Amino acid sequence: MNAPLATQTAIPELDLEAAYHAVSDTFRGPDLDIQALCREMRQKNPVMEGDFVATHLGVPTNAGAKAAKCAITLFKYKDVMAVMRDAATFTNGFIAEGLGAFFDGLIVLAMDGDAHRRARNLLQPVFMPETVNRWRPEIDRVIRQDFLEPMVPAKRAELMDFGLYFPIREMYALMGFPSDDPARFNQYATWALAMVAGNQIDPEKIKIYGPIAAAAVKSLYDAVKEAVVQRRAAGAQGDDLISRLMRAEYEGHQLDDHEVTTFVRSLLPAAGETTTRTFSSVMTLLLERPALVERVRNDRSLIPKLIDEAVRYEPVATFKVRQASRDVEIGGVKVAKGALVQCMVISANRDEEAFENADVFDIDRKPKPSFGFGFGTHMCIGQFVAKVELQCAINAILDLFPNIRLDPDKPAPQIAGAQLRGAKSVPVIWD
Repeated sequence: MNAPLATQTAIPELDLEAAYHAVSDTFRGPDLDIQALCREMRQKNPVMEGDFVATHLGVPTNAGAKAAKCAITLFKYKDVMAVMRDAATFTNGFIAEGLGAFFDGLIVLAMDGDAHRRARNLLQPVFMPETVNRWRPEIDRVIRQDFLEPMVPAKRAELMDFGLYFPIREMYALMGFPSDDPARFNQYATWALAMVAGNQIDPEKIKIYGPIAAAAVKSLYDAVKEAVVQRRAAGAQGDDLISRLMRAEYEGHQLDDHEVTTFVRSLLPAAGETTTRTFSSVMTLLLERPALVERVRNDRSLIPKLIDEAVRYEPVATFKVRQASRDVEIGGVKVAKGALVQCMVISANRDEEAFENADVFDIDRKPKPSFGFGFGTHMCIGQFVAKVELQCAINAILDLFPNIRLDPDKPAPQIAGAQLRGAKSVPVIWD
């Protein structure tokens, strides 16, 4: 990618940090205890007729501003599980007219049935353990040498200054972008987040973020297309996503440059941003418990359990929306064909009937599926990459920052957000 950034389509001033916080603010919602509210709903109205997100949280969904409100909201584990595992009855196609509109409809999240299966099979290999594990030494090297080791002498840091950038660096390299130009892929990540920030329901905010998102759509397309053209010219023989897409077939034909570009662009908004939020919650939940820090420091095999429990306890995505493909009944409530169904996964993950001591953060609990990375056919395609990145980051922090602890002179981190939850700040010190 030899063209200077200045030649890309101009958008209003918005750097990576500003774009990240714009997305956070979009989905923050009111200052309420969402866990307490969900606990009350599980007890009193577990199958609620109506749109809980619209009436209580006031944040956008993937359905977009013009979509009908949800007809029913589910709070119990068993009901959410039933919806998430039945992709034939509860579909995702409506997203193509909402968030998917930014991607010409070519977004895996908005696909159903055979089209989704074929697209998933096309994309999945680059995110499988055997592929990602080949990248693990390089992921670990970048985290340590490029990010954390330069921070060691200061003996204090804002962990989110690291947490915002390292997942983007790693994921974008895995997708096929050059890893030696941080300014460039940080710009790509800024555009990707600007697209998400365009998903507004407030008319005044639509006026602000709509033009930014529209410009970002074109800027990101042009940048990805340039990478695709260069990769094809070089023979496309690598393990990265762009090269694999060029060698693969989709619906009986090989993908052209536009299709490869659009597929890659559709994955970029989540490529790093959700890992950043998960990192903030994992580190917050860990550092709030000094005894657990020492336990994990002395037994690194606990790190995967730490991550899984954090994803259950404080999932980044608090709800999922599906559309009924036929008339159906849930918990005695009739749902008409075409109606939207809201699954409060943040509630299901703490359902007392599914998890013992559900409101306790316990890395030793018996493994059981939760919904932090989704569930069923639309399970997060990049979850293994995210887990490897998080494992490498936590290991490196425990190795390089002796006696790491929360900075007592700074406000304690707070995990917040009606959707896309995480901690804005995680200030730490070490010896």
